[in-house]
Amino acid sequence: MTSLIGNDAPRAAFAAAIGGEAIHHAWLIAGPEGVGKGRFARECAALLLARALDPSVPPTGPLSPEHRVARLLASGAHPDYRELVRLPKDVAKPDDGLKRSITIDQVRTLQPMFATKPALSPRRVVLIDAIDDLERSGANALLKNLEEPPAGTIFLLVSHSPGRLLPTIRSRCRSLRFSALADDQVARVLRAEEPDLPEAEVAALVRAGAGSPGRALAFAGLDMAAIERDLAEIAATGDRDNAVRGRLAKALSGKGAAERFAAFLERVPAFIAEQARLASGERLRTALDAHDAARSVGGIAVALTQDAAGTVFELCGIVARLAPR
Repeated sequence: MTSLIGNDAPRAAFAAAIGGEAIHHAWLIAGPEGVGKGRFARECAALLLARALDPSVPPTGPLSPEHRVARLLASGAHPDYRELVRLPKDVAKPDDGLKRSITIDQVRTLQPMFATKPALSPRRVVLIDAIDDLERSGANALLKNLEEPPAGTIFLLVSHSPGRLLPTIRSRCRSLRFSALADDQVARVLRAEEPDLPEAEVAALVRAGAGSPGRALAFAGLDMAAIERDLAEIAATGDRDNAVRGRLAKALSGKGAAERFAAFLERVPAFIAEQARLASGERLRTALDAHDAARSVGGIAVALTQDAAGTVFELCGIVARLAPR
């Protein structure tokens, strides 16, 4: 596994904290989705548990996979670690998606552990990814533990939208702020995780990711470079004979094209926003109106599962408004 890239300041702040004599009992790891917060939180959990056993373990990660703690975590057998995430809708059919929330029942499963002392060291770790997904009753139940933390327990709370959390939860936590990555950092992640990607595809994925390696990697293998080329041509020429939009509509509505169609729906408003940043005057107003229209059409398509070909054709028509007249 490649090392984490970017957000050096919050990572260094946490390393300094766990290298000190005392560490705060609750941490809010907040920032955009897909920038490495969850992976960082899991590295932190491993380090916290390992250093509780052996203080000579360095305070920066990742922990060696051969370490006893790392092996226990990898097997799901560490007695002093709990992780709350959204569960599958159907355990027998994990590909059918996840539940909408982390439930209060999941929070309640922590209580038997809190009623005993940690098993392997003086420390235990609870990780919630993401606490934004915790239903309100579960958040209230968790708050009691944050207000009166069980001895030796450290909470690591991952959040994509910290402003939506209960203020009382935020106030109990020390915050680590993660930011979107620079384009060159996103490209480094892509090359490390997908070394066979052509450079044109890397460039397209960097733009589609908009600072989020996680989002960029989700688009890998969908030939985003071709979509980018077609959108750029439509924006530059207006595609007056409908040739490009017709080609895209056919490509994104065929059998097995659902993932590319979903990526297209997400990419078009972002593409228009990029064009708006380069515009001024009347062209800026046109781009802003096009952006609102694209978001509306894309949102309706997701909600109603509309005809893919028709939706692609309509969105391409909105992009065509950007062409010089």
